[in-house]
Amino acid sequence: MPLYMYQASYSAESWAAQINNPQNRVEAVGRQACEAAGGKLIGGWLCFGDYDLMIVAEMPDTESMAAVSLAVGSGGAIKSSKTTVLLSGDQGVAALQKAQAVAEVYKPAK
Repeated sequence: MPLYMYQASYSAESWAAQINNPQNRVEAVGRQACEAAGGKLIGGWLCFGDYDLMIVAEMPDTESMAAVSLAVGSGGAIKSSKTTVLLSGDQGVAALQKAQAVAEVYKPAK
């Protein structure tokens, strides 16, 4: 199954609610959301920087990961998010090999 990285930033209201009632929302929401869409949470972390949390999930397809992103985003606790498809090293090599064939026919505009 494909792997996806979902990154999100909490709204100020969400942080306030979490401070008032501390709990591991990454684990609870991440696992439940992924499983409801037919996938599996690989791991989840809070982080510093542009995003406040990150999960890695194994999902059956793009639509399933989009469903998780849409459902979580529509709840109001997230102010911004980003989903990234993850490739294994072997998949990256396969993509590079396919790029050789594409490079032979692709001609940039001049």
